[in-house]
Amino acid sequence: MWIKRLLPLATLLIGLGAGLALPLLRRGGPREVVPRGDLAPDEQATIGLFSRLAPSVVYLTTLELVQDGFTLDVSAVPQGSGSGFIWDDQGHLVTNYHVIGDAHGVQVTLHDQSVWPARVVGLAPETDLAVLRIDAPRDRLQPVPLGTSHDLQVGQRVLAIGNPFGLDHSLTTGVVSAVGRTMRSTAGRLIHGVIQTDASINPGNSGGPLLDSAGRLIGVNTAIKSPTGASAGIGFAVPVDTVHRVVPQLIRHGRVIRPRIGLEGAEDVIARRLGVDGVLVLLVEPGGPAHRAGIRGTRRLRDRLLLGDVILQLGEIKTKTSDDLLRALEDHAPGDRVLVLLRRDGETVRTEVVLEPPR
Repeated sequence: MWIKRLLPLATLLIGLGAGLALPLLRRGGPREVVPRGDLAPDEQATIGLFSRLAPSVVYLTTLELVQDGFTLDVSAVPQGSGSGFIWDDQGHLVTNYHVIGDAHGVQVTLHDQSVWPARVVGLAPETDLAVLRIDAPRDRLQPVPLGTSHDLQVGQRVLAIGNPFGLDHSLTTGVVSAVGRTMRSTAGRLIHGVIQTDASINPGNSGGPLLDSAGRLIGVNTAIKSPTGASAGIGFAVPVDTVHRVVPQLIRHGRVIRPRIGLEGAEDVIARRLGVDGVLVLLVEPGGPAHRAGIRGTRRLRDRLLLGDVILQLGEIKTKTSDDLLRALEDHAPGDRVLVLLRRDGETVRTEVVLEPPR
């Protein structure tokens, strides 16, 4: 009997509980998704640029030779990774020298995930550039459009595509933070006109393209300034004007061909100790271009050392160091007639040199 008396009360409590639970369930249920609307124009532009140019960027895997301790068999195993980009439809690729310089082999992964063995075509450690080639069909090769770097302005938007930490085809954006920087290459030479950017450049980005907002190549990402090796907002890229000058020579000759002037300059540290501001000429090759132009070398007269001419300028480039002289020569070709500005016995002398091919 007492159970029958409790049934109406239990039914009432259950009903009240259900009534209270329904609002709670409604409050904790799925929320309505708010429509996003159209993407902003700058977002659409960035998405379109990445979609258009990602196929031009390649993933590099460098290989090293390892010998098995038991069988003594030698095999190639992955050593590191980096980035590169397609230069032309002949299969030429551009990357940094430091990415592949010590490798025993390189594998290239294209955007379609196909993997190709690469061979080295040319190396330019003084500008940290290298050219590879793969035998891929032309329909899989999409070259990066070329831009210029001499007219870049601080504040321009830039985009970097690469493979940071082995993560293929990543995009970072930023601006040109500074122009005209100098950076020392792995060969000890100064690279001039380097682009500084705040676009994140991490390990693995090296060799990838730095692009302007029009999708043109303006530099090759090459280094970051960070005590930990991670991106700290300061990255550097070899300017495309240098790339455009060096890469065709690497494809044609396998190295940079510098015309010959026919003289030997003193080391910069020695010139500075002697109070010389410029390239001090030590030796002049008999019958060479400098000799025919009347340039004088350093010579000894009895017990006195007569310093030679000091090269102040070659062509459009002022030559304060021997590195400046090499850079000035690289801007010219054999057969060019180039103005040379000299200091001789405290006076300024002008002459012209006809450059010759290297021997």
